[in-house]
Amino acid sequence: MAARARVYISIGSNINRELYITSALDALAEWFGELIISPVYESEAVGFDGSPFYNLVVGVDTHWSVGELSRRFKQLEADNGRRRNVPKFSARTLDLDILTYDNAVGEVDGVELPRSEILRNAFVLWPLAEVAPDALHPRCGQSYRQLWQDYRSNQRLWPVDFTWQGRLISRSQ
Repeated sequence: MAARARVYISIGSNINRELYITSALDALAEWFGELIISPVYESEAVGFDGSPFYNLVVGVDTHWSVGELSRRFKQLEADNGRRRNVPKFSARTLDLDILTYDNAVGEVDGVELPRSEILRNAFVLWPLAEVAPDALHPRCGQSYRQLWQDYRSNQRLWPVDFTWQGRLISRSQ
């Protein structure tokens, strides 16, 4: 059996957000057991004019390969109504992206690691810095905490109250 890898996953939704984020968390908990869950952030749509998104980052430990994770995430998105025949930048029920897989760098099973959005989008970097502040970005070697402290952008996002499985996992400020 392969060694366990620490994987960070970005989750987003801007259609019936509570329902689809909850569905994703339920599936991940079923597959991986205990989850490391960031606060949930609401953010303006980036790249298109649309409803605000909920975004968060979840950490899991898994024996699954990058390819297996990618296949299962695409199926989970499809099971939750994600349509692939729409423009890349458009509303979506559910979006799951592998951000990092241990310290893998480069293309692995068709997935570019670490995901470039980590350094570009506040809605990825801020929650990642919350769940893995001292972990180092595999390509640039800086901690996610430092990357977030140095981040400069006009992207707006804010934490929101979010309850999952009867417990408050995120609180607005």
